[in-house]
Amino acid sequence: MPRRILSVTAVMLTLAAGATSAATRGLLLGPASTAKTRAFKAYYDGHKDTFLVTDVSSKAQATTLKANYSAAIGRVKRAPAQYFVRGAAAKGQLSVFGSEPGESNYNPLWEEFFVTWKPGVKPVLLVKDDQIKSLAKANKLTLRDAHIVLNAPITKVGK
Repeated sequence: MPRRILSVTAVMLTLAAGATSAATRGLLLGPASTAKTRAFKAYYDGHKDTFLVTDVSSKAQATTLKANYSAAIGRVKRAPAQYFVRGAAAKGQLSVFGSEPGESNYNPLWEEFFVTWKPGVKPVLLVKDDQIKSLAKANKLTLRDAHIVLNAPITKVGK
């Protein structure tokens, strides 16, 4: 009888150790490999971040960007903004993020806004979301919600 109790106890301890080990090691994702994918640059607070585009809620953009089309992410509300200049732009203009990893509101889903300079206004390089909002308030550019959500995780924060 004591031998049986020891065997059951040993099995239980082994199972408990295995469960603890599995919980601390994370998810079993399978073997890791390296994949080539297109990466893009965008500004945030005056520096350039690197990001990927994996999914978009617009079929046309998904095709153009060679990304997955996902209507479901288009229903996400209050995602941080990503600003895209349309038409006239300053040399070197990239899109501009409204957040980045480490910020309290960072999320890899972005609500797209189109930025257009007003007629007669000379475009300047836009590198901060606050700069864009300030220029919109000063009536130098317009912001238009594109009603498109992009899944674009930032993979490298610049300096």
